[in-house]
Amino acid sequence: MKKYVRMTAALAVALMLGGCMSSLMTKTPGAAPSPEPGKALVIFMRPSSFGGAIQSSVYDTGKQGDDFIGVVSAKTKLAYQADPGTHLFMVVAENGDFMNATLDAGKTYYVLVSPRVGVFKARFSLLPIHNDPAAKYSLQSQRFQSWKSETSFVVKTPAADQWYAEHKASVNAKQAEYMQKWNRASAQQKAELTLHAADGI
Repeated sequence: MKKYVRMTAALAVALMLGGCMSSLMTKTPGAAPSPEPGKALVIFMRPSSFGGAIQSSVYDTGKQGDDFIGVVSAKTKLAYQADPGTHLFMVVAENGDFMNATLDAGKTYYVLVSPRVGVFKARFSLLPIHNDPAAKYSLQSQRFQSWKSETSFVVKTPAADQWYAEHKASVNAKQAEYMQKWNRASAQQKAELTLHAADGI
């Protein structure tokens, strides 16, 4: 019975993040953003078209509550002006997933929003892109240059925050469920999902 309830909740969140989400984001013309004074810029990009009809929402979690950054769909990217220091970022779709980050002011960081096969819809992970040519996901790789050129910046529309207010309880439930899994992860697993201050450029 409990398994059925969890599956039903997962389906509800997946449907919540369906095609109607596109109305919450709009493309932004012009030059790429840069860090604001005293801030670090974090760019969440989703170059993959796998599960293209399914979107995921991205958050900056913290003691004062979650900051809803926006919705990432296929071939889009979000720019987030973050305070320097430590952060725990979260992505929510059918599942929830997390990534640690330590950010320096004045630097730009990149995160890959990566879809994979889920139960009902696509699931997503946040993968740090490192400033290390030997890393699996590297700022120096040709793939990264392709990801940058293949994705377009989007920003929230006025309806986005209203959407979050209406669905905050569902997002919080998903966060609580998957935070248990994150807390059980090994030190090595968390290290692989950590964006370091030195990864900024």
